[in-house]
Amino acid sequence: MNVASVVHVNTSAPYDVLVGHDILKDCAEAIAQVAPCPRTLALVCDDVVEPLYAGTVSRSLEDAGYRVIRFTFANGESSKSMETLIELLNFLAENKVTRTDYIVALGGGITGDLAGLAAAIYLRGIHFIQMPTTLLAAVDSSVGGKTAVNLQAGKNLCGAFHQPDLVICDCDTFDSLCEEHFVCGLAEAIKYGILCDRELFQMFEAYNRGDSIADIVARCVQIKADYVVGDEEDHGKRQFLNLGHTPAHSIEKLSHFGVLHGHAVAAGMAIMARACEKKGICKEAFSQRLCALLAKHNLPTASAFDAQAMAEVALSDKKRRGGKIFLVVIEEIGKCALHEIPVEELEDFFRAGETA
Repeated sequence: MNVASVVHVNTSAPYDVLVGHDILKDCAEAIAQVAPCPRTLALVCDDVVEPLYAGTVSRSLEDAGYRVIRFTFANGESSKSMETLIELLNFLAENKVTRTDYIVALGGGITGDLAGLAAAIYLRGIHFIQMPTTLLAAVDSSVGGKTAVNLQAGKNLCGAFHQPDLVICDCDTFDSLCEEHFVCGLAEAIKYGILCDRELFQMFEAYNRGDSIADIVARCVQIKADYVVGDEEDHGKRQFLNLGHTPAHSIEKLSHFGVLHGHAVAAGMAIMARACEKKGICKEAFSQRLCALLAKHNLPTASAFDAQAMAEVALSDKKRRGGKIFLVVIEEIGKCALHEIPVEELEDFFRAGETA
């Protein structure tokens, strides 16, 4: 396999993240290290990814002696639901998947979240493998063990923590992404630079699509792994990974999920940067620099929804703790802090970040 980097994630159930090029066709070689034959592998993907990559993955696995069954669902946020989850669980049961078998999530973040949650609860928990095909999933959702589906009240409100046994990231799959979906991943990757890596932030200021991305992916995965280790269930330092996500989840919900997650995160980070400057939290003039970077990559720098509407939606956010909510605030590039505020002050905070 043409693996460029291996990032070890030392959680309670340790696993490796393999990053490289042209590795889907040889994926059975890596999977055999964690899931030796014979066993059934339930390949889960959406109807956009299925014709692109499911054949390549299935051939590799079947040639190695695995029994492969496929579950395909409709592309889009509407499939990240209890209804699709139940369909998947019934599919696993009907195909007599056992506790020694594996689910393989082939696709973006929705696929990984859906398949991961099914793996967490089917037969009280079975193994699964992540094979992200989007930049967003590669640098964010495929690592860390967060799995979830949406409820009518909000995003990711029904979920579980369930670590994968292996993550295989073939960066060649990003070539099939349209510009809109590719830059969604850039937004989450830029987040890591703001959090703790000024040099990484500067790399994105120089980056253009077509430049090598594998090293950037590996660097982002390592940063996320460092946050996840020791705080798998999001009670402490892992909460830093929510930078920009409180306004972002409100934007998604208010748009009926018409705004893509990465675009919402970009707008959310811009809102937080402006608010932190106005409230004297940020120690450097940063918001204009961030907005210039986001604009360079055709990412939004503001929300179409007002502060009051976003604050009302955020009251159902899973980051709320009773009458308070945690925000990740920006002190300078590469340094952030957790900031707890009363929920009644959230609207004012968002309003401070609406415009420059």
